[in-house]
Amino acid sequence: MTINSPAALRPSAESERVELKKSTSELKEGIISIASILNKHQGGKLYFGLANNGQVIGQTVTENTLREVSRAISDYIEPKIYPEIRTEKIEGKDCVVVEFQGTTIPYFAYGRAYLRVADENRPISASELKKMILKNKGQIWETSLSDKTVDDIDKSLLKLYLNRANEAKRISFRFSSVKSVLTKLNLLRRDKLVKAAEALFCKNVLLEVQCAVFAGTDKLTFLDIKQYQGNIFQLIEHSRRYLFEHMNWRAELTGAGRKEIPEIPERAIEEAVVNSLCHRDYSNPKGNEIAFYKDRIEIFNPGQFPENLTPEDYIQGDTSSVLRNPLIANTLYFSKDIEKWGSGIKRIYEACKEAKVKVEFRSTKTGFLVVFYKPLFPVTPLVTPLVTPLVTPLAKPTGLEGKILNELRKNPKISRNQVARALNITLDTVKEYIEKLKKKGLLKREGKTTAGYWVVR
Repeated sequence: MTINSPAALRPSAESERVELKKSTSELKEGIISIASILNKHQGGKLYFGLANNGQVIGQTVTENTLREVSRAISDYIEPKIYPEIRTEKIEGKDCVVVEFQGTTIPYFAYGRAYLRVADENRPISASELKKMILKNKGQIWETSLSDKTVDDIDKSLLKLYLNRANEAKRISFRFSSVKSVLTKLNLLRRDKLVKAAEALFCKNVLLEVQCAVFAGTDKLTFLDIKQYQGNIFQLIEHSRRYLFEHMNWRAELTGAGRKEIPEIPERAIEEAVVNSLCHRDYSNPKGNEIAFYKDRIEIFNPGQFPENLTPEDYIQGDTSSVLRNPLIANTLYFSKDIEKWGSGIKRIYEACKEAKVKVEFRSTKTGFLVVFYKPLFPVTPLVTPLVTPLVTPLAKPTGLEGKILNELRKNPKISRNQVARALNITLDTVKEYIEKLKKKGLLKREGKTTAGYWVVR
């Protein structure tokens, strides 16, 4: 894919996070720079087609060029990384841009470790390497081998994931076998599952999210509590459902009809949920938490914020993401569960700013917290109070129920599978909600199985 890059975004010189090479004839030096930058900053960019003073030279770029860069990174950098490699047109000339992240320090290029100092790559001494390894001990959870096997993979979930990644145009291959897909996603090591594969796609996974509604502004009295276990995709769905069912919603009548509006922007909630599961510390037995209070909603994950960085760095600047779990993040990126590495906090902030909702990002001793403060929110009389979030029989359904009904209303002949793909949820969830809607008398099926259609009341 070729991207047109405005001149304002072109790097003017090399830095601790940016390396410039005239062409891929300097590929080896570029590979060394990637490892060097990763060991210092856990992320950066490498350009081919620019001189070290920022002058645009350009180079011929073919599919073989990109493949050569990808193969060299795969063959000569350890541990493995999964960069984004693309063609950018800068000042009308084709260049190759490699954007990379990784936290499993130390990284080696051609069997040696380097460290970025200003715009130079300096070899790391044996004593410095020992200190680096000790400092980063325990940060390799997702690439360690799992006790689960390929037979434990939820095949239907993997197929659904691949369909979504194909529709997002971020993956071009189709399903052939479980093992083949996992290999292409770099979730197998020596034909064995890594922990990231277990967390993402295995059945009977015991990862946990605890959800609760409290009566006041503290944890003294709770009105509802739920504990969900499963893999990452299941926990994303459970978390979203709990949040949307327990939030207050109001109705606005517009020229296009009635519009349901949640007290916290849906986009901000969904970003916070996915980010909390993408960036948590999975070596920590403590689970994620969602808590409703009288004045706020909190989403917590047991993962410390990157050292020497603050949430404001991501809100105000273009800071590269430091990924605790690059395999998991890469997988979620392909299915468009995350839009771009490092953009989650900024997207949450901007969505809340637009909706005039106050949001805070807090690093705590045990993890990271996103706090949404509830606005003075007039709730439509048709919606029941927070502690019983389901609408009355006369109310228009909100949340996931409303979204499913909307899909069925738009296309009465749509299949359950198509609804699942449209809303990025599992088929089982669609079936469960359709049964609920039928029992409430809001939905029925007319006609024969093959030629039937939905009737939304």
